[in-house]
Amino acid sequence: MCAGISLAWSELPTELIGRHGLYRRAHERGGEREVQFLFRDRKPRLPVWRDGRLQIVRWGNARGQSRFLPRTGWTWLSTINEGGWRNSRAILVDIPATLALERGVWYRVRQEIRGILVPDERGIAVAYMICEPASHYYQVMTRSDRMPVLGPVWQSQQHLL
Repeated sequence: MCAGISLAWSELPTELIGRHGLYRRAHERGGEREVQFLFRDRKPRLPVWRDGRLQIVRWGNARGQSRFLPRTGWTWLSTINEGGWRNSRAILVDIPATLALERGVWYRVRQEIRGILVPDERGIAVAYMICEPASHYYQVMTRSDRMPVLGPVWQSQQHLL
């Protein structure tokens, strides 16, 4: 389901690069510098747009830092629609990406990836990517049965959380 994203170096403010040590996540691709955010990293992080500000936050809870949050980095759109995150204080966010990674395949992303940001029991912001069943094209391209939900955060669905 999208095991990582890449964001063009030029898309990240210098202040964020320094504060979060993003130099060690830097890679070159075709002569262009990018920052990779991978779920398998020792400390997985994601960039998110929240209240008009770009922030770097923890990606999911796979390492069990929270006793209450799901031990994954993703949530189904259907779970949100069915009220599964209601009363969690989760908010919808956009995850900017130039490329996304699934099962070894890097592919271009032309829109933001939708996500939620939820506080853990210590108040630390944790991001989860929102996924949905994969389209036929996505299944053929990545051999995955789920894909990220793309597009800017939809204001009309804020009540779902």
